[in-house]
Amino acid sequence: MDRFKPFRDQLAALDTAGRKRRLSLPAGRDFSSNDYMGLARSPFLKAVAQAAIANGIAHGSGGSRLLGGNHPEHEALEAFAATHYGAEASLFFGSGFAANSALFATLPQTGDLVLYDQLIHASVHDGMKLGRAAFKAFRHNDCNAVEAEILAWRGSGGTGTIWIAVESLYSMDGDRAPLADLARIAEAHDAILVIDEAHAVGVFGDRGIGLAGTLGQRENVLILRTCGKALGGEGGLLTMPAILRDFFINRARPFIFSTAPSPLTAHLAHQAIVHLAENPSLQSALADHVALARGCFAGLNLSHGQDSQIFPVVLGDDDVAVAVATLLQTKGFDVRAIRPPTVPAGTARLRISLTLNVTQEDIRNLASTLWEALALAEAA
Repeated sequence: MDRFKPFRDQLAALDTAGRKRRLSLPAGRDFSSNDYMGLARSPFLKAVAQAAIANGIAHGSGGSRLLGGNHPEHEALEAFAATHYGAEASLFFGSGFAANSALFATLPQTGDLVLYDQLIHASVHDGMKLGRAAFKAFRHNDCNAVEAEILAWRGSGGTGTIWIAVESLYSMDGDRAPLADLARIAEAHDAILVIDEAHAVGVFGDRGIGLAGTLGQRENVLILRTCGKALGGEGGLLTMPAILRDFFINRARPFIFSTAPSPLTAHLAHQAIVHLAENPSLQSALADHVALARGCFAGLNLSHGQDSQIFPVVLGDDDVAVAVATLLQTKGFDVRAIRPPTVPAGTARLRISLTLNVTQEDIRNLASTLWEALALAEAA
């Protein structure tokens, strides 16, 4: 008996469909990572880490936050983040995924409704499945659809709290949510707005606070800011009213029963936030990259008017996307193909991510090589 046959069959089916995932090491110029501000390997964070270790900051927490794993670095980061982002309180998780899944598994209660953008992160889906509330998708970035769903649910007798879940900047399309309109809807219907700023924090906003601006100061707005993208490290910070932080500590199983993140990680996240706040030239440099790329990629099938560091070149066919990405990789550009189910069927794409790990000359060279690769793919 082959006890692993179900797994072999599923993997074989994925391989046949051209959708089997494989790990590969980064190689070539970085056009695939989320290290937008180039901090992950920066001399700045390297020096911060070396000094922290020399000064005795632990590289491991030793336990959960409730059982010996709560360190001064966790407390300092959370206090600073709450002040910096204009919220009552903050809580640090080991990853953005963990924070998102914990939020939606813990806060929405029986009788509540979660309305989520159809392109929301997978971590939200996992959290909702573990939670107690009903949940329903709405059309991407469609505020009219959000309001219609709220009215329909209330009209059918729904009396609980409504939670609206969106990303400020969508990871596979690079487009922005209409946050001001969503906040207005949340206020009008006594709903809670949850904003995932994973791909915006550090890149946008005054002092790198993200696209939500001052919305996070509102009592009915919760914001997730991950530390593993523009901040160059790892972890996820939720900012929220103090009572919800207390509720997490008492009810969020992923927080209660997980070994706490490394104190060193918390310290690095703290210093990265400060560094970006004090060095707006980094944001300006990335904005210059985006402006250049917008011109170099003009005429490509991008999914929208491009105003972010994420450039999705939609090719449609899975095999074409993989072939073009492979050719770019052989030419020294780390560009990856994104296929369903990560993106909707028929929208396989190259996800070109701009970071400060590349130069403007690298961007020009990538654009030139990309046009050549697309011509070859079309001819084939």
